[in-house]
Amino acid sequence: MIVLLMVLTVVAVLALVAVLVFFLSRIIRVLESIGGEPIGYTWRSSYLGKIAFGVRAIETQTGHLGPEVTKLNAGLSAAAEGLKSIDGHLAATIEAVVRQEGN
Repeated sequence: MIVLLMVLTVVAVLALVAVLVFFLSRIIRVLESIGGEPIGYTWRSSYLGKIAFGVRAIETQTGHLGPEVTKLNAGLSAAAEGLKSIDGHLAATIEAVVRQEGN
């Protein structure tokens, strides 16, 4: 009985490996058909190569935005504090006008 279970286990493992090899080889074939070298925008380059080329260009062109956004955020935080102060003064002015009209 134990020998039979061992043989069935080995057969199941071999079947699993065979199925994995079959489907992974099909996946690799499909990926190779859409992949390729990012030569540029020529007839020889693939779609995946064009996408990779474009993503690298975007990364290069937008690489300087990180530090600038941090500076912008600091400036906007200071502006927000100033606007809160103005809001407080306007609220006090409105209250004074309402009290003055009530007298």
